[in-house]
Amino acid sequence: MTAVSFDTAPKTAARRRERWANGRTYISAILIFIWCLIPFYWMIVTAFRDVGYTFDSTPFFTHVTWDNFTTVFSENLGNHFGRNLLNSLFVAGVTTVIALLFGVFAAYALSRLEFRFKFLVLGFVLGASMFPGVALVTPLFQLFTNIGWYGTYQALIIPNISFVLPLTVYTLTSFFREMPWELEESARIDGCTQGQAFRKVIMPLAAPAVFTTAILAFIASWNEFLIASQLSNDQTKTVTVAIAYFAGAQAHQEPYTAVMAAGTVVTIPLVILVLIFQRKIVAGLTAGAVK
Repeated sequence: MTAVSFDTAPKTAARRRERWANGRTYISAILIFIWCLIPFYWMIVTAFRDVGYTFDSTPFFTHVTWDNFTTVFSENLGNHFGRNLLNSLFVAGVTTVIALLFGVFAAYALSRLEFRFKFLVLGFVLGASMFPGVALVTPLFQLFTNIGWYGTYQALIIPNISFVLPLTVYTLTSFFREMPWELEESARIDGCTQGQAFRKVIMPLAAPAVFTTAILAFIASWNEFLIASQLSNDQTKTVTVAIAYFAGAQAHQEPYTAVMAAGTVVTIPLVILVLIFQRKIVAGLTAGAVK
């Protein structure tokens, strides 16, 4: 009896510690989730609240109305939110495609090929991502004004590419570096050229990582404000800039509820995108973790 008690006591204590550790993990995750969700929840509550009760502190849906969303898409007030949404979709989509096109080949070269100053090139790529965007606003404004690009889509897309490309290269380089060389060597032995091995073997295996990188690049481009606020005009203005200059139903009144409604409309596509492709995103984030 004594021996049995000595044997089971450590196991019981270990199980108790494991349950307590799991409980702390779940509690921490729930608290973080609530902390991150509260601003988004309050934005939706305010978006559906009547403008006369803008500053009502009730944490639930009260005085619900659709008028704020009508105001958002009303062109009579000078808002062209539908066009702004299309502008953001076009700029973010083109930026993502171009960044992936160059990022995939750059990441493959940096991770799979041996050449001089490879790590120096990667260092320059990372250094570019740390460069403050506010320092580029004035030179870019002057440059694009001189060449007649001010207010054009390319004036928004090219700077976005410079911001998104380092993220794309760095993320995909980490993935390609973990991919076994044997896969490509086997394809070469079977008669594939290096290009065919890359296209038929490497790229299908890298699809989760590429897809995840595309989502991150799209979100970064969609949320960009600084460059777009200085280089866009009424025809090319994106949603982030449009919300900053939003006009409400009444003059000389800050349209808080309409701004919240616009923020809800802008956020919903990103939420839907993540919910639909969450499995691919998780697969891409964990790809390369285990050889």
